[in-house]
Amino acid sequence: MTVEALADLSRRLPDLRLLTEAGDLEHYGRDWTRRWTPAPMAIALPASIEEVQGIVRWANERKVAIVPSGGRTGLSGGAVAAQGELVLSLSRMNRVLGFDVVDRTLAVQPGIALETVHGAAREHGLIYPVDFAARGSCSIGGNIATNAGGIRVIRYGNTREWIAGLKVVAGNGELLDLNRGLIKNSSGYDLRQLMIGSEGTLGIVVEATLRLTDPPPASQVMLLALPNMDALMQVFALFRAGLSLQAFEFFTDIALKHVLAHGAQRAIDGEHPYYVVTEFDAPDERAQEAAMTAFEQGVEQGLISDGVIAQSDAQAAALWRLREGITESLASHKPYKNDISVRIGAVSAFLHDIQALLSREYPHIDVVWFGHIGDGNLHINVLKPETLSDADFIAQCEHVTKLLADTLHRHGGSISAEHGIGLVKRAYLESTRSAAEIALMRGVKTVFDPNGILNPGKLFI
Repeated sequence: MTVEALADLSRRLPDLRLLTEAGDLEHYGRDWTRRWTPAPMAIALPASIEEVQGIVRWANERKVAIVPSGGRTGLSGGAVAAQGELVLSLSRMNRVLGFDVVDRTLAVQPGIALETVHGAAREHGLIYPVDFAARGSCSIGGNIATNAGGIRVIRYGNTREWIAGLKVVAGNGELLDLNRGLIKNSSGYDLRQLMIGSEGTLGIVVEATLRLTDPPPASQVMLLALPNMDALMQVFALFRAGLSLQAFEFFTDIALKHVLAHGAQRAIDGEHPYYVVTEFDAPDERAQEAAMTAFEQGVEQGLISDGVIAQSDAQAAALWRLREGITESLASHKPYKNDISVRIGAVSAFLHDIQALLSREYPHIDVVWFGHIGDGNLHINVLKPETLSDADFIAQCEHVTKLLADTLHRHGGSISAEHGIGLVKRAYLESTRSAAEIALMRGVKTVFDPNGILNPGKLFI
């Protein structure tokens, strides 16, 4: 059936590039999760909207499941193809389509890398402010599919704040032109926002119009060492009151140990349990003095043990590497990842509960914490011991994740802050969404994808 079906697809779309070699199937059939063995039927690499529509129509007729694929940097199994699906990779649709100087928008194809978007915006004296460590490999389409956040959410918000319009191929093959770049549009439901964060289950993004903004003023980067967990939110409140923050990121001493072993340079002497990298506007002497005042107040109140402020762009980059290099430094340890969030006001109480839970459940396993503490987003990485098999390790982690989901439910949090639900977290969706909400979400899925061909098995069990 597979050979005949692919032959039919090739006849319909003779210029479509199809890959079927074993190496390609493995490469395109997985994301950064490694829990599933990739087993797609083939990889389709369309070069146009028309080819995407043709693939979706063929898939509906043939009852073939499609897994949309971008940079595949996701951590929730959202781009995994393990059940004979067709992977629809948007990597060839990776161009800037145009810049509107009046609207200050950039039209791009979905396969373009985030870092390339940053460069294109700079060419016009503007910025696209969504940013995170995977900027060189993640794609805009994937960012939209998961409503990605990153390190500057505290200033700029998530991806959805910067999407002026979308062109989307729905599950029936129809092309939708959503919002068309309008700032004001009260003509019914905003289907553009519905698509953002839908993980490719409702439609395939084939074009995006991105809002750009002015570059921020000159900034400074500071690394802080903190004596205890309670100091985290107190220092955040202190700095937010006196400074215009662009980012406020934290990590633990265990995270620092791994990133230093991976080649980063120590910036503060001594051992400290918690660290913060913060970046803030510092366009003039008054702002710089305010930063030093906030630091001194933190020291006087016993909230800050030590700190360093970057004196050059190179030093700022070195300080940021201590935070942004953590994920890469953990990769060889096969971490089990949780990406969770609570309201900023609930962070302190939640951290105490979660620290007790993780200490109890993982007494002999390294657990690395870091995240965007200024927007309530915490990343938990559980490192697999060599003595545990993959299956036993996953089983233990899933048991703890169920307890974590219960804790999040009590605190009104979310099991997925910015990585999506995918395959990894679908069993815990009920901790974040009510039964009524999930029923409505299923209904929406049926409307946009009546034959259920788009990323089946993701988001819902």
